[in-house]
Amino acid sequence: MNGFEQYIVSIKVGSRVFAPRAFTTLLTLVLIVMLISLGRWQLRRADEKRVLFESFAAGTDSTRLIDLGTPRLPRYQHVAASGHYDQDRQILIDNMVNAERAGYFVITPFALANGGWVLVNRGWVPLGASRAVRPTIPVASDARQLRGRTDNMPSPGIQMGTKAELAPPYPVVASFPSHADIARLLRESSWTGAADLLLLDPGEPDGYVRNWSAPGFPPMRHIGYAVQWFALALTLFVIYVVTNLRRNPQVPA
Repeated sequence: MNGFEQYIVSIKVGSRVFAPRAFTTLLTLVLIVMLISLGRWQLRRADEKRVLFESFAAGTDSTRLIDLGTPRLPRYQHVAASGHYDQDRQILIDNMVNAERAGYFVITPFALANGGWVLVNRGWVPLGASRAVRPTIPVASDARQLRGRTDNMPSPGIQMGTKAELAPPYPVVASFPSHADIARLLRESSWTGAADLLLLDPGEPDGYVRNWSAPGFPPMRHIGYAVQWFALALTLFVIYVVTNLRRNPQVPA
């Protein structure tokens, strides 16, 4: 008899015997370990999201004035910056969705008053009649102080293929560019270290749709997924036990 078809244990349980086969046991064990691992991964994601959502909620507790010499700040820290927009060299980040509509994030370079630059996300605009028609995104270049939150550049879940080099004419349409990509495009090397990007406050002028929130699912969603994976693991174990309980042939029917 093939070794994998042999019973690995035989335990009498009343009028029945628990006699699982080696292959069935091995397969069940692998699947249960996999399901538990997925559940634990979702719990870790819940912890990460909890920190992210708490950081977003606490971001407006204080406002930091930033300039060229400001070191890296926590994500979502509320900040203020003095300077002026450069409307002639704007970037449109493609594949951004708002209320199930496709569109762009409008990224405008902001020249800091005492030197250096920072990128400002002025919000979301919808896709036009076609991608060949780029939206009109004017902004005055007068001196101002703006307020917003520090953030990272938008990034895809999975990066497919090689990104094309960004090049004029402006506004340049780009799919998930990095801060370094935009710095090369603008040929500017002097950037504040405070953040890659500022999310313009909803109350600030010259902005578009700005429904800012911490990205992704809330922590409870991940906890719900974890419970589902653990429940599947338990269900599989119960099925394994039930299907391997057989009538004991030594006990009269």
